[in-house]
Amino acid sequence: MRTDIFDFDLPAERVALRPTVPRDTARLLVVRPYRQPEFDDRIVRDLPALLQPGDALIVNDTKVIPARLIGERFRGDARAKIEITLIRRTGADSWQALAKPLKRLKLGDRIRFGHESRICLLGALDGTVAEINKNGEILLRFDFHGPALEEAIEALGHMPLPPYIAARRDDDEQDRADYQTLFAQHEGSVAAPTAGLHFTKELLAALDRRGVALHRVTLHVGAGTFLPVKTDNTTAHHMHAESGEISIETAQAINEIRAAKGRIISVGTTVLRLLESAVDSNGKIQPFSDETSIFITPGYKFRAVDILMTNFHLPRSTLFMLVSAFSGLDRIKRAYTYAIRHGYRFYSYGDACLLFPD
Repeated sequence: MRTDIFDFDLPAERVALRPTVPRDTARLLVVRPYRQPEFDDRIVRDLPALLQPGDALIVNDTKVIPARLIGERFRGDARAKIEITLIRRTGADSWQALAKPLKRLKLGDRIRFGHESRICLLGALDGTVAEINKNGEILLRFDFHGPALEEAIEALGHMPLPPYIAARRDDDEQDRADYQTLFAQHEGSVAAPTAGLHFTKELLAALDRRGVALHRVTLHVGAGTFLPVKTDNTTAHHMHAESGEISIETAQAINEIRAAKGRIISVGTTVLRLLESAVDSNGKIQPFSDETSIFITPGYKFRAVDILMTNFHLPRSTLFMLVSAFSGLDRIKRAYTYAIRHGYRFYSYGDACLLFPD
């Protein structure tokens, strides 16, 4: 499938640089196939009225770590500024990471993170470039390990805002709260599951009164979520693997809800990808503890999810391809055109849509 059919133009002013406050007052575009009107303008706070008793929301309880580190490379008397985004922990003292600019690094280089105003209690955090891989990633081996390393990253790290925000403003302490969902519990993501950013305690209480259940799964979001598909054809694209988990209890609860004719509402594409990775040929969700690199494009047959709540996604991205598979490419293009014309805010800090299947 050609990648260019998933392209669209977005005016810069439609990119949200801060979230709506309160979170559940963000706009919600409801996209229903085979109904007129095709699009319905709501706000997230209307979600209970759009769902039915017996339905269930499935949310991602991953927690974003401050994975962006600003450091200085030391090579003799030569110095160079290096920005690191941690991707995946590989050991007690080591992380796979993206480095910018990569060309300034060689094997064995030492990088020191932190400066006088943001030094951690344990002192400066130093690391050594142990590997440089062909895919552009590096392996960093830090001088600290275990809890000490976690403490240093927490103290010195910045929230890994998406490039389309980071290019227009610096991150700040407010982002440490804004770029974390209400459900965040298990550390491991380098990007937020952004559909979950819209929920408040008040909204959860209203959903509970409506008779809508809530269940949690975990998928640690990787940096690959920001990467556009650069190949001309989708079949040549390589998906980054992400680690996920669905407990026995949650799998059983979801299967019972579906057996009782309740609908499964995936809060975000991360949840949908995890559920579709865990569903068997009979449509039953199985317990899951593994990595998934599932790549969903139009033509995919969904078996685990009935409704998808998600934000608006980047052109040519795997997530835009996923929502096109769920609701139909032509319909999603019309929905995005409608959203742009009617002032919806896009991407991580932007508004949401509630998608029904094609």
